[in-house]
Amino acid sequence: MRQIILDTETTGLEPAQGHRIIEIGAIELVNRRPTGRTFQKYLNPERAIDAGAQAVHGLSAEFLQDQPKFAEIEAELVEFIRGAELIIHNAPFDIGFLDHEFGRLPPPQPLVSDLCTVLDTLVLARQLHPGQRNSLDALCKRYLVDNSNRELHGALLDSRLLADVYLAMTGGQAALTLLAEGGGKAGDAKRKSARRAKVAVEIPILRASAEELLLHEAMLDRISKQAKGKCLFRSPPPEAAG
Repeated sequence: MRQIILDTETTGLEPAQGHRIIEIGAIELVNRRPTGRTFQKYLNPERAIDAGAQAVHGLSAEFLQDQPKFAEIEAELVEFIRGAELIIHNAPFDIGFLDHEFGRLPPPQPLVSDLCTVLDTLVLARQLHPGQRNSLDALCKRYLVDNSNRELHGALLDSRLLADVYLAMTGGQAALTLLAEGGGKAGDAKRKSARRAKVAVEIPILRASAEELLLHEAMLDRISKQAKGKCLFRSPPPEAAG
């Protein structure tokens, strides 16, 4: 199973208003383990950056003016993500921008849906934690993922954090950074620490109401009658046990 954890940074919030991608960061997992392959590019958006967006990621037009344009890295990006499952937090945002960038190129150009399947971890988090904050920062706190270096958003940094969160949400696997550790006593100590820090997924318990229990017993009565007392769904009476 090949998965790509992906994030983007942009000049603003709406591709329909001409906003562009200025950074793409992605890491590869195979069978839920990092392969060491990453993809990270800064991009020249050929336009100004909204002040609000720059406050989030800290990337300036001056820094980006000498970076490649999307058209120059498109083939490398397609090769990296093709055939994988993309794991993205708030996927419609990033997919909308990627499809907008593909659409600016000469046809025929793919949509992301032509290349990959997509899993939205924001949707997953809302299913697991309804009514709670499910931003990436909130999930890092909930799953004990260290995001102390996240003073500003960065596509590759956020992809690494999301990988740790995703693995914890979907099985409590040790953090990505620990999976990459080698053997030896130091690696063993870190893996033991990760196991102690592992947070279980919160699974809601739905209990039957009194009315539902009565209906259930009535159904078992009918089954027992038709099976001449041999209802496998009902425990034998105490005198029959043993």
